[in-house]
Amino acid sequence: MRTFAKQIDNITQNTKMKDFKDLAQMRRSHRKFTDEEIAAEDVKLILRAALMSPTSKGQRAWQFVVTDDPADIEKLADAKDMGGQFLKGAKMVVAVLGDPLQNDCWVEDGSIAAISMQYQAEDLGLGSCWAQMRGRGLADGTSADTVIRGILDIPENLSCLCLLGFGHKADERKPQNEDRLKWENIHVGKF
Repeated sequence: MRTFAKQIDNITQNTKMKDFKDLAQMRRSHRKFTDEEIAAEDVKLILRAALMSPTSKGQRAWQFVVTDDPADIEKLADAKDMGGQFLKGAKMVVAVLGDPLQNDCWVEDGSIAAISMQYQAEDLGLGSCWAQMRGRGLADGTSADTVIRGILDIPENLSCLCLLGFGHKADERKPQNEDRLKWENIHVGKF
């Protein structure tokens, strides 16, 4: 019988995970990144994770725009008033898009793809963070969608769920604390 006595303290931020339970515990949002570029093979693996993610009815109707252009990333960080400034330090940003008229589950499908990319990044020792864009915008009433469309040349029929920032971690985060899990939020059988 396999034992899971391995201590989480022995896992470092840059070690590939052997078990999903460890990966889930180690994945934290990182909003500070180093200047080191992301290797092309790592970019490919992150995008592969998105393309392999499950979707409603197997539609695979999401779209992704990837940029490592610092000028575009700087503009994307300003697509909403608050919560996106950390993107300015990211080495790569992925816009997760969907067509609400084509797929009534575009938010769910995009969310699954986004977290799949984030888990892949963590497995590679990279940091990531989600910046919510759907339903967000600027104080003048301009939607984040409008701003992002203008920067990335996105067609009008697509909406942006989120922008994901990726890079090499410039900060250390402790693993999720097992003692703080809210097991009381799990209801078996009935609420």
